[in-house]
Amino acid sequence: MLRFTPIILGILYALAMYRFSVWRTSRQLDAQSTPLTDPVLLDLTRQMASALDLPKIKVNVYEVEPINGLAAPDGRIFITRGFLDRYKQGIVTAEELASVIAHELGHVALGHSRRRMIDFSGQNAMRTALAMVLGRFIPFFGPWIANMLTSLLAARLSRVDEYEADAYAAALLTKAGIGIEPQISLFEKLEALTQSNHGTAPAWLMSHPKTGDRIAALRQLQLRWDA
Repeated sequence: MLRFTPIILGILYALAMYRFSVWRTSRQLDAQSTPLTDPVLLDLTRQMASALDLPKIKVNVYEVEPINGLAAPDGRIFITRGFLDRYKQGIVTAEELASVIAHELGHVALGHSRRRMIDFSGQNAMRTALAMVLGRFIPFFGPWIANMLTSLLAARLSRVDEYEADAYAAALLTKAGIGIEPQISLFEKLEALTQSNHGTAPAWLMSHPKTGDRIAALRQLQLRWDA
């Protein structure tokens, strides 16, 4: 039994860190967010809610500058003040911002937001637990292997999640009468912003699949639906 104590402790530590991270993230979002009040965006969320047979889609504005959309672990949807400011400046259209909301709804509907943490502390907890386990059997190299495995797994899950959320958003936007073009045009705008900003991607594109690949996947979906 004592042989398995480090493994049990590692698992318990990961669970405790996950719970703490959920609590901390929720508290932070509560303290730094306000309800979305823009009438044009609210009208688009009503269109999407009607397509989903929902009474309402509630969206909050996270009061931070980076361009991002978030699906919280408790299922709430957020867009950042930075994204909203780009819309008010005319850089991003209302339909393009609606595509972000639809994408984050996809993460919630498909269970992605329960599986990963916004600030990646869930991943960090898993890395720590795995390092404790592997370190017992593979001294010196255990933590390095744990870090590599966790990073590879997280990257693969992230890519799969993003393609799935893109497809969900495309279907929802099409059903709501908005269409997939705002998704594609937003990707193109953010990609251009990345290139003009010396390769620094907006937060909404970081750790995601290549923009060109995402656009190609959406085009393939459209071709299938048209056929």
